[in-house]
Amino acid sequence: MRILPVGLTGWLVETETGDAAEALYVYLRDRALPEVADLVPGARTVLVDCAGLPEAALRAVLDGFSPARPPATVGEIVEIPVRYDGPDLDEVARWAGCSPAEIIALHTGADLRVAFCGFAPGFAYLTGVPERLHVPRLSSPRTAVDAGSVALAGGYSAVYPRRSPGGWRIVGHTPVRLWDERRTPPALLTPGTRVRFVVAP
Repeated sequence: MRILPVGLTGWLVETETGDAAEALYVYLRDRALPEVADLVPGARTVLVDCAGLPEAALRAVLDGFSPARPPATVGEIVEIPVRYDGPDLDEVARWAGCSPAEIIALHTGADLRVAFCGFAPGFAYLTGVPERLHVPRLSSPRTAVDAGSVALAGGYSAVYPRRSPGGWRIVGHTPVRLWDERRTPPALLTPGTRVRFVVAP
């Protein structure tokens, strides 16, 4: 792992893989270090916002970390109902070499986790997606994707929290609001949250 200084009080820890970054975030979160004000996971990084924690002290904490240990899957599961009527469902099925019904079964059967958030407020990158659903992004992104669109790209699944451009493959839609300023916290899904998609009645 590489540690880089960020601003006056931060350290950016770079890992080899996304799984290692996810595990590192959980490891540091569970340590509850008093000097750490915030942890921000990324695709292969964890930003440690802290004051009074020198690099040597952080390295000492990281000595106990093993990327071979997967993140703990604890806590309640957030269920998100989905109408599997997305414009890319049939294309995803062709890519995976199976039927749309099998795509739905794979997607709803996966125990997913929020690895990190980004792109837009409330946009959560979910890992744990079955390998057959690791489809590429669209070659030409859409100029507008509706809020609530449930999508796949690479090894991730996500729900678009608001109408925005996007290049992920849309397999369905949900009425669940991923971002609501009136809610505390506004984001329904935060790093570490377990997620399961279910077929909407």
